[in-house]
Amino acid sequence: MNRLVILSLVTVLSFTATLTEAGLKLPSIFGHHMVLQRDMENPMWGWAEPDAKVIVTFAGQDVETKADAEGYWKLKLPALPGSNHALQLKITTGSETLILSNIVMGEVWVCSGQSNMQWSVAQSFDPDLEIPTANYPNIRLISVPQVGTQELQNDFVGQWEICTPDTISDFSAVGYFYGRQLHQTLGVPIGLIDNAWGGSAAEAWVDRAILEADPDYADYIAQWEETEATFDWDKALADWKVKADAAKEAGKQAPRYPRNPLTGQHRPGNLWNGVLNPIIGYGIRGAIWYQGESNAGSAYRYDDLFGLMITEWRKAWAQGDFPFYWVQLADFRDESPEPGDSEWAELREAQTNTLELPNTGQAVIYDIGEGRDIHPRDKQNVGKRLARIALAENYGKAIPYLSPSFSAMDVQGNKAVLTFDNVGSTLYTFDTKTAVGFAVAGEDKVWHWGTGILQGRDKVVVTSEAVEAPVAVRYAWSDNPIANLMSREGLPVIPFRTDDWPQVTDPANAPEPEPVSEQ
Repeated sequence: MNRLVILSLVTVLSFTATLTEAGLKLPSIFGHHMVLQRDMENPMWGWAEPDAKVIVTFAGQDVETKADAEGYWKLKLPALPGSNHALQLKITTGSETLILSNIVMGEVWVCSGQSNMQWSVAQSFDPDLEIPTANYPNIRLISVPQVGTQELQNDFVGQWEICTPDTISDFSAVGYFYGRQLHQTLGVPIGLIDNAWGGSAAEAWVDRAILEADPDYADYIAQWEETEATFDWDKALADWKVKADAAKEAGKQAPRYPRNPLTGQHRPGNLWNGVLNPIIGYGIRGAIWYQGESNAGSAYRYDDLFGLMITEWRKAWAQGDFPFYWVQLADFRDESPEPGDSEWAELREAQTNTLELPNTGQAVIYDIGEGRDIHPRDKQNVGKRLARIALAENYGKAIPYLSPSFSAMDVQGNKAVLTFDNVGSTLYTFDTKTAVGFAVAGEDKVWHWGTGILQGRDKVVVTSEAVEAPVAVRYAWSDNPIANLMSREGLPVIPFRTDDWPQVTDPANAPEPEPVSEQ
């Protein structure tokens, strides 16, 4: 299923006409094969003739409403338990009738973020095994096309599809493996809404008006206003064409086709308007999220931005603090020969800090990434770790799901004794008996590699030959950590630092420029 391919929603209208030929219309998020969220009243909306009476018949019950003067209507369907039994939904207004078939009640999740969420099953490990076996009639999929705009959109071109080898190939791998685990464990239908966009910035997923009203984003908005006032797409295209023609004539490769920042996935509000708004309000259990790579250079701000984004999504959905679970950044780039500062470590810290929001969870995966590629192929284990959180938090399954987290440090001479929470049965070191990935600093704030020795089930004693009096410890604090501490159940310890020293991604901490000497 390719979201860039134009799809049509096929319906039955008076059993002869099509939906697009009549006044009665539904947005594409409602259609044949959809999954409605079980155990809750599901909002439903659409368009009809102005002031028309609208009757929705579903599961033997009629729900009535009236379209407003513009023809818009909205109502709530009755709450139903989960069921694999296919249901039919009928909408009647005047002489028009629309029928949707093969609807099931189950668990609906939004799968959002940037390229690692968009990354398809075909691009992940074992596509030759995963695709032919993807026969799950009660896993349903829908993808939202990539539309970046400052104009609020209320619909998209797409349709629900049944999970088969023919439809799964291009779908989000993390979304699919997550949904498949839920389906296999719970035995209920699963609906997956994929609206991820590779390379997207978190600011694009927030209502621009919210950022404009916040003085902390004044400089950021001002930069975009400058781009909006000066960027000329026609000129950029014409310049590219001149260079492309010259390259062709010289027998060289043409330059990359230019990108339009005004319609792209970085402009503030663009994805809130074009990708998110068309599905806001659809009944869901929650959302899973894999994003942050595009914001690593400004990790100092992500601490606020990510929480703001989640909060604004929840407000707009008007469904309370629905579950929101994310993937912490994987390992990437070269391994660091010496310990020190890291943009990606600061972004991971910002993600961890966002756990302060209610009904949030984090899958830690720095042990299964690929330093050479920002897109790790192992999406199966990413989906499983996210699924563990949902199965434990939302579905009452007594399974390990929390990564161990730093709790306290007690300095005893040259030793830093660290205590951890959520260690499962016990802490465990993979591959070696000692724990690696620790860095230790003294009063001079110079970092040195340290060694960790397990003590009991929840403590690690960290020392470094180069530090006689430790004052701070960091763990897995690099773009590509070499770190092996985890719970015995296989969940990695969350990267952490005990210091509060300045963040390298904060411009306020940039070094003063060297004075220019006069010649």
